[in-house]
Amino acid sequence: MTDPAPAVLLRGGGVVADDGIVRADVLVADGRIATVGTGVDVPAGTRTIDCGERLVLPGFVDAHSHAGSLVFDEAVQHGLLRQGVTTIVTGQDGVGPAPGDGSYADRYFAAIDGPHPRYRGGGVDALLATYDGTTPVNVATLVPAGTVRHEVLGDDDRPATPADVEAMRSLVRRGLSEGATGLATGLDYVPGLYADTAELAALCTEVAAADGLYVSHMRGGYEGNARAGLDEIAEIVRASGVRAHVSHLHAPVELAVDALTELAAAGAPMSFDAYPYSRGCTILSMLLLPAELARPGTEDLARAVSDEPGRHRVRGAVLERVLGRADLGTGWADQITLSHVPAAEFHALQGRTLAEAAAATGTDPVDLALDVLVDSALQVTVVMRVPRPRTADELAPLFRLPGHAAGSDGIFVGTHPHPRAYGTFARYLEDYTLPGRFRWPETVRHLSTTSVERYRLGDRGTVRVGAVADLVVVDPARVAAGSSYERPMRPAVGIEDVLVAGVPVLADGALTHATPGAGLRRDGSGTGGR
Repeated sequence: MTDPAPAVLLRGGGVVADDGIVRADVLVADGRIATVGTGVDVPAGTRTIDCGERLVLPGFVDAHSHAGSLVFDEAVQHGLLRQGVTTIVTGQDGVGPAPGDGSYADRYFAAIDGPHPRYRGGGVDALLATYDGTTPVNVATLVPAGTVRHEVLGDDDRPATPADVEAMRSLVRRGLSEGATGLATGLDYVPGLYADTAELAALCTEVAAADGLYVSHMRGGYEGNARAGLDEIAEIVRASGVRAHVSHLHAPVELAVDALTELAAAGAPMSFDAYPYSRGCTILSMLLLPAELARPGTEDLARAVSDEPGRHRVRGAVLERVLGRADLGTGWADQITLSHVPAAEFHALQGRTLAEAAAATGTDPVDLALDVLVDSALQVTVVMRVPRPRTADELAPLFRLPGHAAGSDGIFVGTHPHPRAYGTFARYLEDYTLPGRFRWPETVRHLSTTSVERYRLGDRGTVRVGAVADLVVVDPARVAAGSSYERPMRPAVGIEDVLVAGVPVLADGALTHATPGAGLRRDGSGTGGR
């Protein structure tokens, strides 16, 4: 057995109560909060952190993270902790290492998640074990439905037979029994887009039985098409009884608020995560290519464009897709910025829009995109600007809904990532809490407690006696996102001390190199994890 961590006293900080902020000392011992109050008896050897005018908040939970395979990287750890993130939820968008040996996720989402350095098979239990005592943050995972379908049907565009469905249900059931928090779909990615509603509802019966959460990257491109995706989730909820959650919801605010309110009244309530940025980020192949050319690990696209007639056909298909998307349209080449391009020939184009890159290379945006995809084996990510950005005031009615949880959808791969990876949680504080759009109790709920409750992440997400001591010390006078679209990898400021399970993991803004994080397991009583 290892010796227990020394006690830590967070002296004199502000603790958020229902009616405001009260000054209190927070004593942490044996990984949990031992005392909250004044006149605290301090054990000998206790480490003291003077909080001054800072606030002591529960650690933030990233409800939609792509850092699960990269969380062993100290630069990623630092980027998360400087925002106050102490727990991430992975396996998102239907793609993740388990089940299987991890090779499918490593190949398909290499430009989003990166390869997992330690998992080589063994299922959810083995995946979660890779995080136990090896990172400074906690990691929970969903069962990725696309990976499940790949294990059973490959990447074929065909309906699942009853035997196929039963095999997939078995994989989902096993993953949930090993501690997964629910099931995630990515219905714009191969092979998830081939799953029909009935197939998804059948898988969700297993999720409902385990009190897991169904988390969906919806079908159909979001924005003006969001209602169709929400209606499909509602149909799955009614058919299976599952609890539902929408991934990275971005849509016209009035449409989203009205739809969520209406569906909740009709018996299909949903939580959702969202980030305080207007631009999105994804793999270029999903945006531009027909599904039959976007299969991971294949030479399908290279073969299709190997002669002039084939390239002409693919160009036509690309233009048809982008011009038909509500979030792209005629200005599509100016709206898409190359984020990560592994092909050496095109490295210099990272950070430029497709229109700018095409002009610089004397080619056409479609031809350039096809060449970049072929030479990079489809492993290209892009940042996508919507036609009209939404302001913080415009987004506030959506973020105020009780089902909202903060999620970054952060991608740490590449030299020019979306700034949300390094800035989401600090930006929430900077743009929503400090100007008064959120009160501090609402902030705690949106950035921590809601995700803890929805994902069944155990006794954390609050500053009270007995809770797991995942804690963040925030300076409200300084907190801000350092990252921007121009300088996306700058860390946040104003959060310099963070504890996970009572152990300081960030001190004075620097990593302590302690690794008290864990692979968080869900259990039926909702008290999984530590």
